[in-house]
Amino acid sequence: MRVAVTGPSGFVGRQVIAELERRSLSPALVCRPAGKLPSSFLGYPAFPIDIKDPPTRAFELMGYPDLLIHLAWGGLPNYSSLHHFEEELPSQYRFLKLLLGSGLKHLFVAGTCFEYGMQSGPLTEKHPSLPETAYGFAKHSLRQQLEYLQKTIPFNLTWARLFYLYGEGQNEKSLLPQLKKAANRGDRVFNMSGGEQLRDYLPIAEAAKLIVSLATTGRNNGVVNLCSGKPVSVRRLVENWIKENRWSLELGLGHYPYIDYEPLAFWGDRTKLDNCLNEPYSYGTR
Repeated sequence: MRVAVTGPSGFVGRQVIAELERRSLSPALVCRPAGKLPSSFLGYPAFPIDIKDPPTRAFELMGYPDLLIHLAWGGLPNYSSLHHFEEELPSQYRFLKLLLGSGLKHLFVAGTCFEYGMQSGPLTEKHPSLPETAYGFAKHSLRQQLEYLQKTIPFNLTWARLFYLYGEGQNEKSLLPQLKKAANRGDRVFNMSGGEQLRDYLPIAEAAKLIVSLATTGRNNGVVNLCSGKPVSVRRLVENWIKENRWSLELGLGHYPYIDYEPLAFWGDRTKLDNCLNEPYSYGTR
């Protein structure tokens, strides 16, 4: 199986590349022309392609992959920027349509739990998409475009809605890196929100395993929640990190307000994910 990955140097991409390698699936890396790949990726075939202006022979240049794991997306972590649907959305669709029209048969795209908007509780793939952010709206729109495209170009689509991921290499403004910084500085107090939000968290290494397993099913899985299925309060999560790392930090609860574009309590239902992964492996066209 020939696999290509966009966004290979990102937080998710690095772990996905490592997981593919563990499964003896050496991927082709699709990176920005001016991008710099980690030194550990030097042995992989790399193809500098501008998603916003790809060459018409992009699919050929990528080595005719059977499967594309599409993780690239610009403008993050500013979820409210109009860039997501004014620039990113049309560029992403044109790029993917070019590849699919050239012969790509299997497409995995990283979606987001932000597509659900302000809906609370356990969320299944049958819940409607009601995005509140520009990022969530753009992702939701791209999925709709690809589903319409399937009516004219046959291909398998897996749209994985990623919930909250954490681990090595994530954005420095994220919760865990900020907590580490506070501990390393010797801070006595770590200021945060009230911490009562219920969220769905997965360590990035576990998420990468699920991504690769789901991407290589060879089926038209459609929308799938990529999540733990287990809600945990942000306060409890932070307290566990502090305990596991033996950091001397007290929590300054209530210092920051809750984010206004997320409900207080929501998490993913992973029934469909487990069903997809429990079905027999059957790589091929639908």
